[in-house]
Amino acid sequence: MTETIEILKTNLPKALWETCFMVGTSAIIGVIFGLLIGLLLFLVSSRLFYKNSLLHHIADFVVNAIRSLPFLILLITLIPVSALLIGDPYTPTGGAIALSIAAIPFYARIAESAFAEIDYGVLEASIASGASTGLIIREVILPESLPALIRGFVLTLISLLGYSAMVGTIGAGGIGDLAIQYGYYRYETAILIFVIILLIIIVQIIQWIGDACANHFSK
Repeated sequence: MTETIEILKTNLPKALWETCFMVGTSAIIGVIFGLLIGLLLFLVSSRLFYKNSLLHHIADFVVNAIRSLPFLILLITLIPVSALLIGDPYTPTGGAIALSIAAIPFYARIAESAFAEIDYGVLEASIASGASTGLIIREVILPESLPALIRGFVLTLISLLGYSAMVGTIGAGGIGDLAIQYGYYRYETAILIFVIILLIIIVQIIQWIGDACANHFSK
């Protein structure tokens, strides 16, 4: 037990920081680009805006193609790309790159669904009033879909947290790497149990905060 506590004291702060870096970076990148792609998918599929079946099919195919890959396969596939960009893919930065590529199409689909749920009557009224597309996006589409976008962000964040543990299996650092290196390879079962409990607590906190924010903007 003493050895377990010593391992955690020595390695847990660094592992937590690496996980926060990977998840936080990929979540920001995933939300920004995913939101833009989701908005594009919505606009080119709607008869009220820029309906373009060809562009929609192309973007839809790319999103589905990336989402269809199991994350571990995507992670292995992106190792050469990460090596080209940063030199050493087996770092938290390399892990963040893989997580970002996984997060973008994931959140894009969530955003598209959120936009599609907006009442067409509200959009038609905005267009009839002479509002520009940019104004409609800022004042109608984003505010109306904000609660769903927040819930989607929470779902994305929790998924990325789970994926970050998987990134640890290739040595990119984080809580997953701590569990593998000490809990699995060194047979420190207490480390594995601690990591599992810690992940559960983090997920519960994220979910609670996300639900509170979504409920606030739903009012």
